[in-house]
Amino acid sequence: MMSRRILVRSAAAGALALSLIGGGVVAQAALTQNPAEVQAGTYALDPSHGKITWSIKHMGYSTYVGQFTGVAATLTIDPANPSAGALTATVPMSGLSPNDEALKTHLLTPDFFDAAQFPTATFVARSITVDADDASEADVVGDLTLHGVTRPVTLEVEFNQAGPFMGGAYRVGFDGETTIKRSEFGMDKYLPMLGDEVELHIEGEFVKQ
Repeated sequence: MMSRRILVRSAAAGALALSLIGGGVVAQAALTQNPAEVQAGTYALDPSHGKITWSIKHMGYSTYVGQFTGVAATLTIDPANPSAGALTATVPMSGLSPNDEALKTHLLTPDFFDAAQFPTATFVARSITVDADDASEADVVGDLTLHGVTRPVTLEVEFNQAGPFMGGAYRVGFDGETTIKRSEFGMDKYLPMLGDEVELHIEGEFVKQ
């Protein structure tokens, strides 16, 4: 009798283990790097996994790097018609993080961002064009409003992955980059000693709503 109970328990344990392993395989299989397999819908940026890293030449001595955090963004995806997608983002100047409090205070003054008058920057996409040779890459053209000035900007975006996160909510991940000239947005303090071109690298994980 005892050996039979042991066999039954062993079989039950084995079945449970197989079901857990199978569940893991299913969850893993649900992840995709194919943009055509992404679920259509509206997504919101996960603020803890979304930021903008900026870099600028510092008077010829170095390349200074900082970040913007606290970004809010909404993304609409239709894999059957990628050009019909939409993206809007708001960047609070209070999220400026140059890793130096004195520098942050200076950057928020009228010498640079003038955050008291222009507390946010915004980006609104106007068109999305998928690369003909690589469907995971796209050009997102939109209007960037910064320091009270609106100008067209093209983001070079790369799709990373989509699927359930740790068995939870479905999300998609992207990287993007672009280069802007701060003088074109009315910020020309210390030119040409301090670089005019600002490189932006964008990281974002969006959660399906």
